[in-house]
Amino acid sequence: MNQPIAIPRPLVNQLLHHAQLSPDLEVCGLVGAKNGVPASCYPVANAAGDPATRFQLDPQGQIAAMRAMREKGEALFAIFHSHPTAPALPSAEDAAQAAYPEALYLIISLNTKGVLELRGFRLQGQGFGEVELLLAEE
Repeated sequence: MNQPIAIPRPLVNQLLHHAQLSPDLEVCGLVGAKNGVPASCYPVANAAGDPATRFQLDPQGQIAAMRAMREKGEALFAIFHSHPTAPALPSAEDAAQAAYPEALYLIISLNTKGVLELRGFRLQGQGFGEVELLLAEE
């Protein structure tokens, strides 16, 4: 079992708000950490052919986000995306495209009426293992 991970409340609010801005599309991006603590959200355009059901980080946007992280002294902490109509569980497509074994994968679900769901996963073999997320007060 993976160790629980604390994510600051303002960052969680930012991620959830970003997903709510485009409720019919999968939004995506990166989270940077400073000294191992998640600190910044970097939204990246979804370049997938069907952004309502898939996500693919726009390559130029991903490069720009990684550069911004380096400039702030941050390291890649997580890759996030939303599921407009599905639960916050990784799909087979998510697993097939996961390319950063050191990163946490955050999935936001807009599927539940009135309640947003945020869950975290780490690559384990060919699939994902869930990581308990804790809300950290700053």
